[in-house]
Amino acid sequence: MAIAETMTALGRAGRSAATVLATTSGEQRNAALAAAAAALRQRAADIIAANAKDMTAAKERGLSGAMLDRLMLDGGRVEAMAAGIETIIGLRDPVGRIQEEWERPNGMRIQRVSVPLGVIGIIYESRPNVTADAAALCIKSGNAVILRGGSESFHSSMAIYECLRAGLEAAGLPGDAVQMVPTTDRAAVGFLLSSMSEWVDVVVPRGGKNLIKRVQDEARVPVIGHLEGICHVYLNSGADADMARDIVLNAKMRRTGICGAAETVLVDRAAADTLLPLVCDALQAAGCEIRGDETVASLVSDVVPATEEDWSTEYLDAIISMRVVDDIDAAIAHIRRYGSGHTESIITGDSDAAEKFFREVDSAIVLNNASTQFADGGEFGMGAEIGIATGRIHARGPVGADQLTSYKYVVRGSGQVRPS
Repeated sequence: MAIAETMTALGRAGRSAATVLATTSGEQRNAALAAAAAALRQRAADIIAANAKDMTAAKERGLSGAMLDRLMLDGGRVEAMAAGIETIIGLRDPVGRIQEEWERPNGMRIQRVSVPLGVIGIIYESRPNVTADAAALCIKSGNAVILRGGSESFHSSMAIYECLRAGLEAAGLPGDAVQMVPTTDRAAVGFLLSSMSEWVDVVVPRGGKNLIKRVQDEARVPVIGHLEGICHVYLNSGADADMARDIVLNAKMRRTGICGAAETVLVDRAAADTLLPLVCDALQAAGCEIRGDETVASLVSDVVPATEEDWSTEYLDAIISMRVVDDIDAAIAHIRRYGSGHTESIITGDSDAAEKFFREVDSAIVLNNASTQFADGGEFGMGAEIGIATGRIHARGPVGADQLTSYKYVVRGSGQVRPS
């Protein structure tokens, strides 16, 4: 009962705040964000002290070094959060934008105008900086937000949340436009997903496969997100060898734990003798394990035999699967069967092959001669983003401020009535 009462109160307050926020100007929302960035800088010591509590508890729980790094905050990371909010301030106002307009033969003028989604529930893990990024994007786009961070970052996220709320109130906007679930009880997540459709319009999960699967399975409201990032790099026969090596190395090893990291490399049979040794030498020198098919193993030493499971595995580690394919059609067929619809790249100097790849690969992001690690809102010039959406309804690809809006139709008439 306590969870139900707490969460329902958050929902009611969020809906009330969303009604107000939707009618504000871009200048008002930017003022709130500027005040929030200032509060983050002013309260940096408090945020770092709160983070120290989380770090101590995380070490006692035996979290891995990688997880501890994701959780840790210092002066530089607090400053990066504040600077990130200022970047969002600089984005165009996504609310009230006229997307299209036209006039009907009867003289009615019609506009399609962007509007906020309403109340957004965001569920995320470990990284406390998501608190600032997610809330700032919601404020920018005129949405109220209910945040539920990971239990391991509870104190850090609460300290950051207080800065965001202070920023809203300093600008004369309702502080309840940003709310934080005040408990680490997992039942709160279940209630948010299953019993708050009256108050919450959409849920955005940001975290690991288990979290996102739970959200997609249990949510009774629309979900924006992706389950896995099984990203492919296809080395076409028209690829430049040095470019192929450099892109594959970056796509896999720059950061192995992000959703845009490459997990499978496909290589044209006609170019395998040339490309495979060069690419694999670079990967192995960087400490990457290669799991390859028989052809890969015949051309490269120290290759682990790939299993059927490898083609559909998101490693998020220094491991990559590699297969030789007959041609571009076989590469596209492999991606259709095993891909997750996230990000795929073709390396080729053949423009016809690149255009075929763009046309026939139905993933949220497709690239030519570029690393899959560019699958990021900031790299697209969109500022911060909450995540990469792989669905086909509403947002797809990086989810930034623009993607947190919908639209309505505004029709201006001069006395028109519809004929009987």
